[in-house]
Amino acid sequence: MKNAQRAQSSFLRQKWLVLVPILIALLLVVILVKTRSGPATSETPEAARVMQVISVPQTEVVPRVIGYGIVEPARVWQAVAEVRGRVTEIHPQLKSGAMLRRGDRLLAIDTAEYELAIASHQATIAEIKANLREVAHRSENIRHSLEIEKRSLQLASTTLQRKQSALAQKSISATEVDLEERTVLNQRQRVQDLENSLELLPAQRQALEARLAANEAGLQQARLDLAKTVIRAPFDCRIGAVRIQPGQFLAVGQLLFEAHGTAVAEIEAQVQPERLRHLVGLRQEAEAPHSDYREVMRRLAGIKATVRLQSGDWQSSWPARVDRLREEVDPATRAFNVIVAVDGPYDQVIAGRRPPLSRGIFCQVELQGRPWPGSIVIPRSAVHAGRVFIVDDQQRLRAVAVKTIYEQGNLAVVAAGLHGGETLVVSDPTPAITGMLVEPVFAEAVADRLIAEAAGGTVQP
Repeated sequence: MKNAQRAQSSFLRQKWLVLVPILIALLLVVILVKTRSGPATSETPEAARVMQVISVPQTEVVPRVIGYGIVEPARVWQAVAEVRGRVTEIHPQLKSGAMLRRGDRLLAIDTAEYELAIASHQATIAEIKANLREVAHRSENIRHSLEIEKRSLQLASTTLQRKQSALAQKSISATEVDLEERTVLNQRQRVQDLENSLELLPAQRQALEARLAANEAGLQQARLDLAKTVIRAPFDCRIGAVRIQPGQFLAVGQLLFEAHGTAVAEIEAQVQPERLRHLVGLRQEAEAPHSDYREVMRRLAGIKATVRLQSGDWQSSWPARVDRLREEVDPATRAFNVIVAVDGPYDQVIAGRRPPLSRGIFCQVELQGRPWPGSIVIPRSAVHAGRVFIVDDQQRLRAVAVKTIYEQGNLAVVAAGLHGGETLVVSDPTPAITGMLVEPVFAEAVADRLIAEAAGGTVQP
């Protein structure tokens, strides 16, 4: 019995020895859970995105248009044979590409035929003039003879009257009266013949004068034909295609050669109507001229034009002037054809650097209108679907709707939405989140290029 009690008492002691540590451990865990403070926390600052910006400038804008065209001489002369004959002389430099001066003797045609015509007309004229002198002398002689015959007629008539009186008194015979009457009639016939001859002389004189005028005209034509046997350069020119050879017989109207004037070259460039409107200084569509051609040309006269030729790594340029507008609009492009003129296209030629502005060269034409002062300009790349992004005073990104009225090259002119001085984002803002924090970096080089381009610097078409 006692042994059983002792065994039970020993088992209870062992059980408590196991449970007590477990209970203590549980108590410690509860205490630790109750008293722990949790992990330490820290607030992360908002990240700012770096963007390139400029201060929107308000500056003077020079409206410009770039066009392209082919050089053509302002004057083209096609030499045509005005008289026939054999070629007897050709200028040694009458070859394609040669430069000749005004008045140079280029070609001569055989003159024998025209010299003979001149001699023939001169001889005929001399003969007619002699006949006219003869008619004048004959007229004078007939007048004198007529006066004499009229006087003789008067005397014969008086004698007839006396004899008729004597016959009435039976002093003479009737035969004598008849003879005297015949004398009077013969005298009247001589007077009548002289008067008829005198009346015919004016008609003879007119016929001779008509022949004289015809031969004098023929002489003048022969002299003109003789002058046309020599062909001279009408202006300083460069020879084109030549179609003649020495000794060749030429027919009237035959094309001989072509020459291009070297004083002025023309280039025809196409300009869209809205571009032309800006060039002449009309910003709004309602201001654009529709029918007053003189007003358009008056404004075009103030446009600065420059012609450029670029080949490889070098470029040449010539100052030009707007000469006129072509009479029709291009049916394919609906553009106006503006013709600019370059004076002295062959002047100041520098071998390897500045070639002559000769026919057929494809070149660039830049037209510059009158400046627009106080314009708001921004890069074209900064406009995204009618909006631009600016950085506000809190360094936050903000979208602003803008209206542009003119674009050229890399810039756009703003009519509404910006007033100048705003901080404009010029780098790619994608993804653009309105209100995002921005760290602006001012791109001074971009702003300088923008202002330079607006003032007339290099522009891309």
